[in-house]
Amino acid sequence: MSSQAPPETPPIRRVIAVGEIALFVSDRGRHRFPAKVEAGGELHTHKGKVAHDDIIGRPWGCPVHSHLGERYVVLRPSLEEVLVTTPRKTQIVFPKDIGYILLKLSITPGTRVIEAGSGSGALTTAFATYVTASGQVYSYEAKDRHQEVARRNIDRLGLDEAVTFHLRDIADGFVERDVDALFLDVREPQDFLSAAWDALAPGGFFGTLVPTINQVVAVTAGLAELPFIDVEIAELLLRPLRAIPDRIRPDDRLTAHTGYLLFARRMAGPEEQAAADTEQINDEPVDRGQDPTVDVEPQIGAAIADEAR
Repeated sequence: MSSQAPPETPPIRRVIAVGEIALFVSDRGRHRFPAKVEAGGELHTHKGKVAHDDIIGRPWGCPVHSHLGERYVVLRPSLEEVLVTTPRKTQIVFPKDIGYILLKLSITPGTRVIEAGSGSGALTTAFATYVTASGQVYSYEAKDRHQEVARRNIDRLGLDEAVTFHLRDIADGFVERDVDALFLDVREPQDFLSAAWDALAPGGFFGTLVPTINQVVAVTAGLAELPFIDVEIAELLLRPLRAIPDRIRPDDRLTAHTGYLLFARRMAGPEEQAAADTEQINDEPVDRGQDPTVDVEPQIGAAIADEAR
């Protein structure tokens, strides 16, 4: 039994510090305002201004009042809250879909993942959060104005070291090879399946999101023509309820259809299989029916001597 103590997990900061993202939530939870905490900074709302200096050094979950007397509770935002409040100029992948994407693509610390396109950076943010500093997200976008928004969002959250941005049309292919996972969030993903296969490592995870059944058919047909296997198609629906104790019921509004998710695994190509077979043959030891750690020469010499006698 090892006497070595397990590594300590870095403690979560319990008080609000300069540079952190804070979420100001109104008493009834109807209004939520994210802001990066700065010395001397102010949050401007329709119910008045809140001075950042009033919360710096105070514990998370503390109340604070605007200059007009409106009360807010200051919370550390969850990743879901960070994503839904991300400044954007394009539609984002919704958190309900992102959670399933992270699981299906097996995004963990150390993962190397490609995404196309960057959009406003919501999915980029989730990928970068999960791959951590030991992994890398390679984000492709053809439009500079869109990628600039994603860059700002990633920098604001301090995730820039985990993301490599490419301003590049993926019709020209992907720069990286042997990545663990790849996700396409582009208009016609069926046109880039071959490029995705080239970039993925054998056994790698592929995913895409499309809004229409017509595109589902096109992507599925494209995957069938390439060495992909284990294709899955899914649509996720999330139904929120009103959290009012004396009248809990479904919310009046529902974000229903956001897109169809498709996933697949990359098979090894014929050349990769042949190379692996050759390597296995070259590396395979000759089986003489003996433990390879036993020196057989003295045993053979002794057997010859016994026979001569």
